[in-house]
Amino acid sequence: MRIPLVGRAPSVLRDRADLMRRLRTAVEGDGGQIHVLHGMGGCGKTAVAHALFTEAVHDQARIGLWVNASERLSLRAGMLAVAADRGAGPGELAAAHSGQRAAADLVWHHLDRSPEPWLLVIDNADDPAILVEGGWLRASPRGTVLVTTRYATSRVWQGAILHPVDVLPSGDAAQVLCDLAPHAGTPAAAEQVAIRLGCLPLALTLAGSYLHHQLLESWSMDEYRSRLEDDPIGLIDQGAALDSSHSESRHLVSRTWQLSLDALADQGFPEATTLLRLLSCWSADPLPLAVLAPASLGGTGLLDSARVEPALRGLIDHSLATIVSAPAGADGERPVRCVQVHGVLLDSISSGIPADQRAALTEAAASLLEAALPAEARGGDGYVALLVPHAAGLLRRVDGEAVEQVVDLAVRLSERIHESGDYAAALALAQEAAGAGERMLGAEHPLTLSALQRTGRSLFRLGRIAESEDVHSRVLRVRERVLGADHPDTLESCHGLQQPLFRMRRRSEALSLLRRAANGLRSALGVEHPKALRSRAMLIEELATSGKNEEFTRVSTEIVVDCERYLGADHPTSLSARHAYAFGVSRLGDPAEAEYLVRRVLTDRERVQGFAHPMTLGVVVLLSQVLAKRGHWEEAVELTRRAIAGREQALPADSPVLVENYSQLAHYLAGAGRTTEAESTARVALPLCERVLGPDHPETLRARRILAT
Repeated sequence: MRIPLVGRAPSVLRDRADLMRRLRTAVEGDGGQIHVLHGMGGCGKTAVAHALFTEAVHDQARIGLWVNASERLSLRAGMLAVAADRGAGPGELAAAHSGQRAAADLVWHHLDRSPEPWLLVIDNADDPAILVEGGWLRASPRGTVLVTTRYATSRVWQGAILHPVDVLPSGDAAQVLCDLAPHAGTPAAAEQVAIRLGCLPLALTLAGSYLHHQLLESWSMDEYRSRLEDDPIGLIDQGAALDSSHSESRHLVSRTWQLSLDALADQGFPEATTLLRLLSCWSADPLPLAVLAPASLGGTGLLDSARVEPALRGLIDHSLATIVSAPAGADGERPVRCVQVHGVLLDSISSGIPADQRAALTEAAASLLEAALPAEARGGDGYVALLVPHAAGLLRRVDGEAVEQVVDLAVRLSERIHESGDYAAALALAQEAAGAGERMLGAEHPLTLSALQRTGRSLFRLGRIAESEDVHSRVLRVRERVLGADHPDTLESCHGLQQPLFRMRRRSEALSLLRRAANGLRSALGVEHPKALRSRAMLIEELATSGKNEEFTRVSTEIVVDCERYLGADHPTSLSARHAYAFGVSRLGDPAEAEYLVRRVLTDRERVQGFAHPMTLGVVVLLSQVLAKRGHWEEAVELTRRAIAGREQALPADSPVLVENYSQLAHYLAGAGRTTEAESTARVALPLCERVLGPDHPETLRARRILAT
């Protein structure tokens, strides 16, 4: 017990300076304190304890005592060895061994009377009950007790000073890899590996050991990261095979957490293993607790509803999961309580799921996400955004009968996130769904085509117009051939394709497709159907842009009324219809009337969708244009700056709508007489306009005119 029973300790302890400072101060003091390091397996608790132990012995002249508390026998043997070290005689020890004297009393009798101050480390105390049973955990004025444990919430720690030990920051995690394998790559490459490993110290140590000890091959950090995608846990654990100091189960990523699950099973919670396997079907992002509602989970047949809460609490107690509050997104939305599990832990658990259980688990995971998706959009849909990475994770793991259910769910989630304005997230999920659909259902399956349709919509909103046109064209061709020209899905493709065509200034083609969609969906689905109304609402804008003044005047008011009647005044399609009508009046009618209509739409958009929603910013731009027509240049400048600031947060720098705003801002600054600002803004805008919009685009020509004058 004078030697720490650990594997190879890190040469440098990274990112533990504050923790070490607190512990060092405790050891240097008068004693009498119990400190508890708690955290998930593999996060480096023992490494911290080892570093403190070494300092106490060599720098502070303390007696260092180390006891392994992973089992009752090792704890008892170690503590009696401590008694012997502190002066217990053979007779006293024999009495304790035979049960004639309380063993813990003997140990603490001699610790309390130790002539030298000491540091006692009780390592791997993952079952606090065994400390209580023998009365082993006490405080003493002659020294400091340091406990390492995965069990974070035990009453045994009452009165102790608790220190959570978590994963490392990415920079420090990268340095751990560079410490172990300095020639394997740059710090930037090491940081990418560290992030993939979740910055977990155990995984970092094993990865660094593997890279350092290779003989027949010499992988770089980048090569190691790419090979992690095939079998992450198997590759990580190979670092232990090359380094004998990591041969224990506790030092293997594939085994370290099984110790906690075995302990939970011994305590009467075998369901914790099932719950953790279920969690491994999703992603390592925060998962709303509502997904694990006992009634829903009980309905899957995996767990009895009464056992869900104890199983989750057991995972939390053993540091296998944590409860976090995730921001819900929109202002005013309350944070969402979530459960979160480390990514490497999930990979490890997933790799160990028996083959005959995988289908049931993925089907249950799909059903639970389905049940957790609210039927109606609410607020900014921040809660729904929290489900997106879990749908993506499930897409990467699902097979068998649940494929269609998962792809369909992902498509609907993508649509909800798109409507909330997060086009990048919507695109990523739609692409995942399309890939999974093509891989497992076929390129012409209806769900694969629906996922591609969603992909095209989000590409359009992100300003990737040519890509959007290509995707929509491919989907339309397949649907016309497979479903027929008048099928609602085919007409949906007509609606989708006309948007990029319109931006590409192929307006007659776009208007023809939109008329086909609006009339066809109205005939096939009814005048009140949301899809039919959405196409009719878009028709308002394109009639105005195409100069169809008479038709605009004749049909636009009727369309707005129908949208509000069948969908409600605050439905996104109703807002879009009023927005399009205000746009049309601004082009074809009285500017004063247009300003009144646009300000009303802006108020509605801000109230319903929020100040930063892309559609709200679209109205801001429209209002700036109307005000510029009326000569209100300063307000037009401020509104355009607002739109640019919001769009720069959500769109790529070469998004066409953003580039157009730069040219418009230069024009409004010139109108306001702010010549120097107008010139500098136009000098930035012109090359962007030429590259993104083309040399003959109206905004390119406008930026060129501003510079010329």
